[in-house]
Amino acid sequence: MIVLGLTGSIGMGKSTTARMFAEEGVPVHDSDATVHRLYEGEAIPLIEAHFPGAIANGKVDRARLAKAVVGNQEALDRLERLIHPLVREDADRFVEKHREKGTPLVVLDIPLLFETAGTDRVDKIVVVTAPPQVQRERVLARPGMTEEKFQKILARQVSDAEKRSQADFIIDTSKGMEAARQAVRGIVGLLT
Repeated sequence: MIVLGLTGSIGMGKSTTARMFAEEGVPVHDSDATVHRLYEGEAIPLIEAHFPGAIANGKVDRARLAKAVVGNQEALDRLERLIHPLVREDADRFVEKHREKGTPLVVLDIPLLFETAGTDRVDKIVVVTAPPQVQRERVLARPGMTEEKFQKILARQVSDAEKRSQADFIIDTSKGMEAARQAVRGIVGLLT
């Protein structure tokens, strides 16, 4: 089985590309979706212990949690130390389940693949990319996003150029949906 790591900086089209892999029949483990699920279950006691007041209606309230960590690097680092191992364990279970089933290819959608030293967990890496202006337009179109928030996020991520230099495959999402879909199909065909 080949474990394909899918990553890309904010606003590059990673989530859309992950859906394209799923549409091609490739099982995809979505780290962001896993975090959402953890915030409604397993992670609640951990978050409550470290970030009192971040729980509302029986689950982690992302807005309250954000108030506790945004602009506070120590708090953000602490949150990541709590959550990243849980996400990794979930992904490991996903991979093992598909290995046992004999699945030929799976995708781990990991936004911070390089930032969390996750390259050792995958056999091949796909980086989604787009020109900086396209990325900026996409990100600033998101509700509640500001230029300042965007710059802070970028500062915490490995640069797009560095990611592309370590990729086995690159998908430029600025060329349109059909071009991205064709690139996904090409990768799936090559690896299966």
